[in-house]
Amino acid sequence: MPGLCRDCLTELTKERRCPDCGSPRVKTHPELFDLSIAHMDCDAFYASVEKRDNPELADKPVIIGGGKRGVVSTACYVARIRGVRSAMPMFKALQLCPDAVVIKPRMSVYAEASRQIRSMMDELTPIVEPLSLDEAFMDLSGTQRLHGAPPAVMLARLVKRMKDELGLTGSIGLSHNKFLAKVASDLDKPRGFSVIGEEETSAFLNDKPVRLIWGIGPAAQESLDRAGIRLFSDLLRWDQEDLTARFGSMGYRLWHLARGQDKRRVSAHEPMKSISNETTFFEDTANADILDGHLWRMAEKVSDRAKAKGVAGRVVTLKLKRANHKLITRRVSLRDATQIADRIYRTARALFDQVGDQGPYRLLGCGLSDLCPEDQADISGDLLDPDASRRSQAERATDEIRRRFGTDAIVKGRALR
Repeated sequence: MPGLCRDCLTELTKERRCPDCGSPRVKTHPELFDLSIAHMDCDAFYASVEKRDNPELADKPVIIGGGKRGVVSTACYVARIRGVRSAMPMFKALQLCPDAVVIKPRMSVYAEASRQIRSMMDELTPIVEPLSLDEAFMDLSGTQRLHGAPPAVMLARLVKRMKDELGLTGSIGLSHNKFLAKVASDLDKPRGFSVIGEEETSAFLNDKPVRLIWGIGPAAQESLDRAGIRLFSDLLRWDQEDLTARFGSMGYRLWHLARGQDKRRVSAHEPMKSISNETTFFEDTANADILDGHLWRMAEKVSDRAKAKGVAGRVVTLKLKRANHKLITRRVSLRDATQIADRIYRTARALFDQVGDQGPYRLLGCGLSDLCPEDQADISGDLLDPDASRRSQAERATDEIRRRFGTDAIVKGRALR
């Protein structure tokens, strides 16, 4: 049985403990050295960066998010044990974990850590497909001759470097396609290394819930429930034509995924098409102040990510989902591209006002698309809003102050809603 010590990278056979360093972190699998499609997911990324930068937080529950009327962006594993989850209202999270340390997101810091991790990935393979700041697919096919070691060893070396050089941890999923690699990376977090081989694919999936499939949200799960589909074994009883007729393109995809089939390639050259942020509320809400506060924080996050990526966007999108799951989407094209949070917020707020009072809402989202390089951003200004240029300059100055003195150096009152 091929095996690998994840601490000293010794290749071994069937030992439960490494004979060289004594570590119990040994991974064995019949196909360990034959698979090459991987998904790396950082562990509680934002919270881990904060704990790295402030060692006093090491053993404390940490929540990344807004004020008491905000929501949780992410939480460390200490807080998750207490029941804290992403998108949970902050007041609920603090009820579950009153001793938590709440920190506002520092997107520029997270983006820099992401850039350093991406650089390490690029040393392993030129085929890296980022999904977000903290996760990416990698195709290491054909790299064994280059590195003198199979992909599994190089992946273990990657997360070891992340820990040793950056103070951050990640979990690896290794399989024969993207779908299964992503499923595997969630099986043993944090600091996991999970493998799903070709031979075991059918047996592995058979009794698993279909919610393992990335993109199956509450609404899709309800539709599947009505059709009696809860497990992969339920999907296997359906013909491809019947699934497609019932669920459209999703049905076609489900038929293949139920059999562990995914022909998508890992693409290193897939252009970033949009930047967005959304949240599903713990409880549906129609409160205008709460929704406005969320919208501002989303605009800030979209802006921070655009600035970190060096891009701007010409189209602002507002996304709302009502309590009955009806989706409302509104978008508008700007005269020229922007990456300014104030302009993104004001545009999204105008779209929200156009929708009118159709709440309560279960989901709110804000996005920026039709992306271009940041040097094409905010060139002509807003002729209908002469103060826009002044606010843009103030925001740039605020960004610089936060970069030097921390994200809490300046906080808009609107962000506290």
